[in-house]
Amino acid sequence: MFLFDMDGTLIDSNGVWKKVDREFLARRGMAYTHAYYEGVAHTILPLAAEFTKAFCHLKESCESIMAEWMDLAKDAYAHVPVKPGVRAYLKQCQKEGRRLAVVTSSVPEHCHTALEHLSLEKYFERVVFAQELGIEKKQPELWQAAAKMSGVQPEECTVFDDSLSACRGARAAKMRVVGVYDSLFAQDEKELRGFCDVYIRSFEELLWLAEEKKKSK
Repeated sequence: MFLFDMDGTLIDSNGVWKKVDREFLARRGMAYTHAYYEGVAHTILPLAAEFTKAFCHLKESCESIMAEWMDLAKDAYAHVPVKPGVRAYLKQCQKEGRRLAVVTSSVPEHCHTALEHLSLEKYFERVVFAQELGIEKKQPELWQAAAKMSGVQPEECTVFDDSLSACRGARAAKMRVVGVYDSLFAQDEKELRGFCDVYIRSFEELLWLAEEKKKSK
């Protein structure tokens, strides 16, 4: 079973949230810092709102913060591009009869919009939303739940993700992990390369390896 993260792995969307965060903080006269980024990156929206409220000492409710984020993001997910090699790799996986699912921290509305816009929904048998389960991707319980929902053992799963914390969570659940490069997490590349079973800069690398294997037979 192959489990794919969405933001930064399948689609080039991490920049959407960086822009949202910068605008949100600028409205309050605050700078976008690494400490803030570490608190909100790749976590579910309710927990990101709780962190933001405490970190920025805000009086407004978490619900109000999330509503503002959603307004700032608007229809951005209807325009995000697929990352290089993704579509071709998914087609290859489908041809090989592999079972595929998405496991994401993204807002369900945004996820469905992007997958539909890019015609990627047809490749996946299900989408598992961390937000609906109330579990972060850094927690092995999220990955164990995703495996259970698909009727497989965690050891039978391979996770593709651009986040080091998510890869650690999947590994703690006894899953194989493939680290995927994204510019937002470029500072983690060295550690991801050392931690993951495989690390790729692009899905085109996996397509190239598949072609080389065919030639060697």
